[in-house]
Amino acid sequence: MKLIFEAPINSLSFGNVAINLLREMWRKNIDVGFFPIGNIDVSAHNLEPEFTAWLQAAVNNRFAFLDSETPSVKLWHLNGSDNRKTEKQYLITFYEASEPTFVEKKLAKLQTKTFFCSDYATKQFVNAGCNNSVPFKLGFDESFRITGKKYLPERIHFGLMGKFEKRKHTAKIIKTWLEKYGNNPKYLLSCCVTNPFIPQDQMQQIIASTLEGKRYGNINFLPYLQTNSEVNDFLNAIDIDLTGLSGAEGWNLPSFNATCLGKWSIVLNATSHKDWANETNSILVEPNGTIPIYDNVFFKENDMYNQGIMWDWSKESLLEAFEKAEQKIGTVNEAGIQLSKELTYEKTLNQIISHL
Repeated sequence: MKLIFEAPINSLSFGNVAINLLREMWRKNIDVGFFPIGNIDVSAHNLEPEFTAWLQAAVNNRFAFLDSETPSVKLWHLNGSDNRKTEKQYLITFYEASEPTFVEKKLAKLQTKTFFCSDYATKQFVNAGCNNSVPFKLGFDESFRITGKKYLPERIHFGLMGKFEKRKHTAKIIKTWLEKYGNNPKYLLSCCVTNPFIPQDQMQQIIASTLEGKRYGNINFLPYLQTNSEVNDFLNAIDIDLTGLSGAEGWNLPSFNATCLGKWSIVLNATSHKDWANETNSILVEPNGTIPIYDNVFFKENDMYNQGIMWDWSKESLLEAFEKAEQKIGTVNEAGIQLSKELTYEKTLNQIISHL
């Protein structure tokens, strides 16, 4: 099989998905011309030498693939999907809002097919008239693995990962946790919530505001983790993941990965979470309604992209979920580990290829 693949390679979520899809293409002996979006940065990834050589060749020979018959697969945002390499372009994307705009619908329809990483997002676009929309599921990144180390056995360790944003309920999660566990030495919350799009001094002000000027001895704010091995250690070190409480997600890789590593994740039962989290492998929190998604930073009202609502939850429901999670301490989430075997990147690529 011959195809063009266009995607970024970096330490962010899109870069991780791209590397995993490319690795499966390599394993399947697919003939690929790879057009990188932006500069290639593989520093976060521990790549096999043979795969690295194949990837370099795919970049070097990319222009030889430019002809009208070669299918082109692009991993990118809807915003920026208007240019294409060949006649048949298939877009792989993630959508976090709820009301497709005129521009988003035009861009989705422009593609031969648009793959959305959740049934929720797909339905929003199909209902808006974009009948070329197709759902797909991500796989578990095999670069993450159970280390078997004992990190902080004397404490119950909660983790929160992902950019500090309104849509992720970051401040609300932290405040609710501190209300219940603040300065109790039996509990620890580690937050890896640095947002690279927010200046450092402003980020410190946001954190100080979240803590309301108080000092707590059992909460850590970690710097941005540069490599997958560092992220792997973080996920292995925690007992309970809180990242799944986000109110609007395209998939939520940190929470998904933590669950697949056998950790107990508290997950809001909404949007893309419903594609992988259930009452067996997660501690579900039911939403109590919706609120506007706009934060005037990343989501702006009346913009051409990302309009609509996000899902919310009550403080009481989270406090109840904390209690349920504590009862799981000392047990391995076997259903979560099984999830890592059910959802693989080999299956992800097969889903995409079946439509080409």
